[in-house]
Amino acid sequence: MRTTGQLRLALMTSVFITASLCAAPSFAQQASDTEQASSVDDIVVTARRREESLKDVPVAVSAVSAERLEQTGAADITTLQQQTPNATVQIARGTNSTLTSFIRGVGQQDPLWGFEPGVGLYVDDVYVARPQGAVLDIFDIERLEVLRGPQGTLYGRNTIGGAIKYVTKRLGQDPELTLKGAYGSYNQVDLIASGSTPLTDTLRIGGAVARYTRDGYGTNLTTGAEHYNKDVTAGRLSVEWTPTDDLFFRLAGDITEDESNARHGYRLKAPTTDGIYDTRAGIGDDGYVRTRGLSFTGEWNVNDALTFKSVTAWRDGDTKGDGIDFDGLPQPILDIPGYYADSQFTQEFQLLFEGERWQGVAGLFYMDASAEGAFDTVIGLYPSMGPGLPAGLTTFTGGKVDTESFAVFADFSYDLTDQLSLSVGGRWTQDKKSVDQLRQNYLGIKSPFFGNSVPIPAGRPSTDYTNSDTYSEFTPRISASYKFTPELTGYASYGRGFKSGGFDMRGDASLYPETINGYQPELVDTYEVGLKGSLLDRRINFATALFKSEYTDQQITSQFFIPPASVVSFVDNAGSSEIWGWELEASARITDSFIPRLTLGYLDAKFNEFVTFNPVTGKRENMADQRQFQNTPDWTANIALPYSVDLGDRGSVIFTPMASYRGATQMFETAIPLLDQGSYWLYDATLMWTAPDARYRVSLAGRNLGDERYRAGGYNFPGAITGDSVIGFYGAPRTVTLSVTANF
Repeated sequence: MRTTGQLRLALMTSVFITASLCAAPSFAQQASDTEQASSVDDIVVTARRREESLKDVPVAVSAVSAERLEQTGAADITTLQQQTPNATVQIARGTNSTLTSFIRGVGQQDPLWGFEPGVGLYVDDVYVARPQGAVLDIFDIERLEVLRGPQGTLYGRNTIGGAIKYVTKRLGQDPELTLKGAYGSYNQVDLIASGSTPLTDTLRIGGAVARYTRDGYGTNLTTGAEHYNKDVTAGRLSVEWTPTDDLFFRLAGDITEDESNARHGYRLKAPTTDGIYDTRAGIGDDGYVRTRGLSFTGEWNVNDALTFKSVTAWRDGDTKGDGIDFDGLPQPILDIPGYYADSQFTQEFQLLFEGERWQGVAGLFYMDASAEGAFDTVIGLYPSMGPGLPAGLTTFTGGKVDTESFAVFADFSYDLTDQLSLSVGGRWTQDKKSVDQLRQNYLGIKSPFFGNSVPIPAGRPSTDYTNSDTYSEFTPRISASYKFTPELTGYASYGRGFKSGGFDMRGDASLYPETINGYQPELVDTYEVGLKGSLLDRRINFATALFKSEYTDQQITSQFFIPPASVVSFVDNAGSSEIWGWELEASARITDSFIPRLTLGYLDAKFNEFVTFNPVTGKRENMADQRQFQNTPDWTANIALPYSVDLGDRGSVIFTPMASYRGATQMFETAIPLLDQGSYWLYDATLMWTAPDARYRVSLAGRNLGDERYRAGGYNFPGAITGDSVIGFYGAPRTVTLSVTANF
């Protein structure tokens, strides 16, 4: 039986298609900048490490330009969850700036150091290894690209689910200055300045700085501190040098500091608070996340057929603060203070080839990365033992993972005829990981690492080991594309994705001795057919894909509370599964002023095998019939109805209402009815005026206008010992923002 949300989705889809097919044939074919490029011929992406028309790329790619991001009131890259089919891109539980991302059911929720993401994040051509600080605000950007499905050839570093590319602008030839200010709900104030200027005929310098502040959506009722607030400062600086027409160099640096207060969840079991954004947490009002990076890019056009490119980059990050109060109460029932730090150096060489009927790229990739962290599991008292009776037990967990990765890759395309093209590629990757981990129980509140100088060690460490392992894999990709007409291209492809193995940094060797051996890589084999192009004289433009993924050796984390005072996890290569899916992105030119857009995604993901530890029986069992995919709704949809009006010498106005649907999801593989999120709709709208000369722009953006309350994450530690700690973290409430932009 269909739910109300599914019926509404079907109705809106039908209306969109009917309106599209009824569009009159006489309208113009070229879209203005304000209306967005209406044809896939007009959209240029770099999904295959070279600039190509979206229609010619045999990959499922979503490209969202800076113009569209502004039209829809997008603030950061989590907007991709609404505008991309079959994607989860949201702020991780208990954080302000850590990214949780899934594409086509494949990703990583757990941001613990040493774990690898399932969706790769790239800033330009630089791989970002860790999710901390990865909820990137949108400023000084050219576009976002989302590559769906395993990118095992060109973006092979843990892109088993796909890749997200944050593409910044290159500097212009003329002096430019853009100032933007915004004020909105909850005393939101955004101030952004960006610009560039030539220093000589061949040398340009540019940069951007942004300051974001906002009061909290809620309050810590114990301490009075703001909750769900924002306090972020970010900046970028770049220098570009073009000594000749064949040489280009770019040195770029960026830094972001997030001093927003720590974010706590809402108790779903009594005692609760009146507001879902409020908490009674006893710790964790302070938070600090810093990320920074430096990159150097060089390009040499050797001749008309050959280009050499080098990308050298360094990044690091630190996360500090009071930690997360898992119980949401003033007493230290289940408190987790934590610390994270990471650094990475990457070097990539690319050789791009282009001939009359062939093109391709080959290259080398190297990464040297380190990730470390520590946290305490503090059990200050047991509610079941009487009011205020102290337990004073702490488990310290800390360690470090060093990763050295090397890869060689190539991808070539050849036009067999004017209509038929064949692409073949492959990537060989080798990762070597070294681990050092310690778990120690203490009598006392907090460990020495987190400021208690007098705790008493409770026996020997439960885990204390060093180990290393090497993982390697060859991931091929092959595709064929066929131009049925100049406006319509179909493709079929096969690709394999690889995510590196590793070690569980929560592992307790006294309870699970195998943890010191680590877990092995996981693989995805995906078969896909797609169709892209234009219909009805380019008045309808679309891209659609049907795919099947065979997912093996899935790395799945199961967490349990083991009395008297230990949160432990088991990371197993527990699962194998099949994922079927379908995706559609379409736009229709009803008139020159009205070009609605539609995206639809459907997923059917089922475990064939899920072998893991059963805490009830104390044995490893196949529990596939009791498990479902996390963060994987069956349907996702978005419909936007931008309508523009030309006011002549008074400029132009565009109004963009948008509705987004997301099907029901589980937070974890095991169903938790109290915590899991049902299906919901989000409604947004943006009204934007642009001056005739495009120098000034005023925008009024409303987000979540229906004030939908939906969970984006959670923790589940029920029971008297943990204070019934079942807590949820929620998406933003209704907000309205007024912004003014001036270009000079």
